[in-house]
Amino acid sequence: MIVLPGTERQAHARAVLARAVGDADAPASPSHAYLFQGPPGSGKRTVARALAARLLAEPAAGPGVGRPADPSAVAAVAGRIERGAHPDLTWVRPAGGLMRREDVDEAVVRAVVRRPFESTRRVFVLERAHTMNDTAANRLLKTLEEPPAYVVLILLTDRPGELLDTIRSRCQAVRFDPPPEAELADAIVARSGVGRDVATACARLALGDATLARSLADGDGALLRTAAESLARHALAGAGGAPPWRVMADAAAARGKAAAAAYEREVAETAEQLEERDRKRLERDAKEDAKRVLRRERTVALDVGLRLCGLWFRDVAAVALGATDAVHHADRLDALREDAGRTDPHRALRCVDLVDGVRRSFAVNATEDLQLDALTVRLQATLAGR
Repeated sequence: MIVLPGTERQAHARAVLARAVGDADAPASPSHAYLFQGPPGSGKRTVARALAARLLAEPAAGPGVGRPADPSAVAAVAGRIERGAHPDLTWVRPAGGLMRREDVDEAVVRAVVRRPFESTRRVFVLERAHTMNDTAANRLLKTLEEPPAYVVLILLTDRPGELLDTIRSRCQAVRFDPPPEAELADAIVARSGVGRDVATACARLALGDATLARSLADGDGALLRTAAESLARHALAGAGGAPPWRVMADAAAARGKAAAAAYEREVAETAEQLEERDRKRLERDAKEDAKRVLRRERTVALDVGLRLCGLWFRDVAAVALGATDAVHHADRLDALREDAGRTDPHRALRCVDLVDGVRRSFAVNATEDLQLDALTVRLQATLAGR
């Protein structure tokens, strides 16, 4: 059995893709479209590159036709893929925070009708597929329904719920599990230089999201973590004065603005290469798209902050019940013990439900400030037994 690099610890991906790569007794028989779904850092890109190398290295003629390519041929193709130098692989990344119709139209929809240049197949990989706006998704849908026989499409996402149902239903799902906690903590220590206890906490708090785990160790992520902790502890202490949710909201807003600015820079670079008519259209659309990027990234950051806040209450309950090995904030045990002495675990767990309720409401109600203000009042009332 051929094991694709990156699937050694991904049992579901290894099982699903076994048929795609074939073996000595059976020819490769890939699906026309795959949806690689799993948290950031779970290896989706690595496996997409490995699958592309395997498929594009298959011999088009000679005695090996219909059988897996030999390792030397796969290695050669893999090297070209790393350099971005294989004509039968198209890798699409969203410009900034959104994937628009222009991103998929020429690169995928129109390109699939052109036969392979060198290989027996053409492979198209779409990163962060969940960022497709409705126009782009509907444009891609027809291609997903009836692609040419030589085409394999691979969509990568860490938010499958944000994809249209019609897109998901036309792809074979491939699940990627998060990396082990210890492995992730090792990577954080090596990258950020933080202590092992902080790295372990960041790995646990991210709930499998390797990218988030790394960000929580420093910079904006560390600020978001501190703000979320302050919000929870303010309620647990029954403190008066202005609630600290504003710090968390400001940190989320800053992340949204940074994402929008990055999107605008990418659009500006792209616009310089276009004809005047196309450039004006792109710049006009980019203004609204940048606003959407800002709103979405701000909401995502707020959701992360609230999730961290909810985990603090959950950890307070765990400490109160003597389950210190199960806490996520592994580097804050002294503070958790202090807070556990201020309430009982049942009230703390009710606070988790309150926080999760606000997280769900953000999806349909954009009045974040009002909801956060109301959350603070409800948390204190719950902890006070009212």
